[in-house]
Amino acid sequence: MKFSLKLLLWTIIVMAIALGFSGFYFVNYVFETSLAREARQALDENSILCFAFETAALNVPAKYDVLQDNTVEQIAANLERSGQSAGRMLRLSDEEKRALYASDGFEPDDELLGQIDEATKAYRTICLNGYYYIQTGSAVNALDRVLYLETLRDVSEVFNERALGFRVYRRVTVVMLVFGTVIMHLIASWLTKPIRLLTRATKRMAEGDYDYRARQISSDELGQLTLDFNQMAEALEENINKLEDEIQAKEDFVGAFAHELKTPLTAIIGYADMLRSRKLDEEKSFLSANYIYTEGKRLETMSIRLLDIMVTRHGQAQFQDVTAESLFLYLKDMFKTNEDMESVYSMEFVYSYDKAMVWAESSMIITVLINLLDNACKASEPGAVIEVSGKKEEAGYRFSVKDHGIGMPKSEIQKITKAFYMIDKSRSRSHNGAGLGLSLCTEILSLHNSSLEVESILGEGTKVSFVLEDRMEAGNEEIHH
Repeated sequence: MKFSLKLLLWTIIVMAIALGFSGFYFVNYVFETSLAREARQALDENSILCFAFETAALNVPAKYDVLQDNTVEQIAANLERSGQSAGRMLRLSDEEKRALYASDGFEPDDELLGQIDEATKAYRTICLNGYYYIQTGSAVNALDRVLYLETLRDVSEVFNERALGFRVYRRVTVVMLVFGTVIMHLIASWLTKPIRLLTRATKRMAEGDYDYRARQISSDELGQLTLDFNQMAEALEENINKLEDEIQAKEDFVGAFAHELKTPLTAIIGYADMLRSRKLDEEKSFLSANYIYTEGKRLETMSIRLLDIMVTRHGQAQFQDVTAESLFLYLKDMFKTNEDMESVYSMEFVYSYDKAMVWAESSMIITVLINLLDNACKASEPGAVIEVSGKKEEAGYRFSVKDHGIGMPKSEIQKITKAFYMIDKSRSRSHNGAGLGLSLCTEILSLHNSSLEVESILGEGTKVSFVLEDRMEAGNEEIHH
């Protein structure tokens, strides 16, 4: 059952119970008040009749010392005639409570008569032949006799009014319930409209429409629930988009990885097959073995870079205070003493940096700087100048590597950190590149809450930099090499 129908049903039930009890209480209160008033009037009438009887008995000629029964009957008949217009009936009984006179229709019932005595009055409500009466009884002292006077006062109208009140109230209750049902149905529909909108939104999202949002139509708790739902939907949509991007990136990664494996493996298999299937002269054998070695080294480099990326993603870096000067001195010594690299690139490295202390994992940052220098060398012609600098800024300490090589178009800058992405594949492969260096740098800097900033002009060169947290003031002294 829908919530709006439950709300409507329970409201109608509560209304019916409330109207039923209140109607019963109201009608019954009016009835009891009217009946009590009639009872007081009946008792007053009984007292008046007793006084009238006693007065009439005193006016009877004194022929006898004791009031005679026939005189009692005569006085009672006179009293009855005087009250016929009021619909009153009476009965007189002697000392033994035997009836001396009774009006027509006065049923022979001695229950009330047995409850009264000379000092006690009593009354009760009875039903005779479909009519309701208040029966009263009291003692009368007349000429040394104790008689008992009973009266019947017709109060059927009071009971009829009660029955009419219940009928009218039932009709009013039914009408009020009908109107209440209609009004509560509209109110329930209005109150539950935000819930219906949320239900529609959840169905749309379950069908894959993640950008659908529920319409907020109120500012109460349900409105706040709608707002929270929309915020949750936005977060869910963002997470789904991220997951889709990650899935697409993984698919691109697998495709690029398979492609990068295919080229060196094809060369290795081809030259190895040539070496084992035919006899070659010394020069061709050397060239074949050199191709196998070169492509093998490229596969080795690629596997090491991939392993570094995986370790960086899942490992925990050991951060500590590191002097920026020690990082630059390491780079300077490494590229100076690495004769193979000098012989291959023959670059001129210019170092310029401020003294400072940074919060970092030194081996990881050295890996980043080596990769940036390696890429700068690959993008530059032999003998070109590569500038390596470090500068204190308000945001932290900025490391920069700038070359004056081939540069890159702006459209390529956002793609260079993707795994296996290479702008000039032939040039990169000639240096055993696999397009993983900058991807590794991105992962390392992410652990340091930093990122690569690339500025490049096609044909003029590229500047790559990143900022690390500056841990202490170390003056503004600048060192040039």
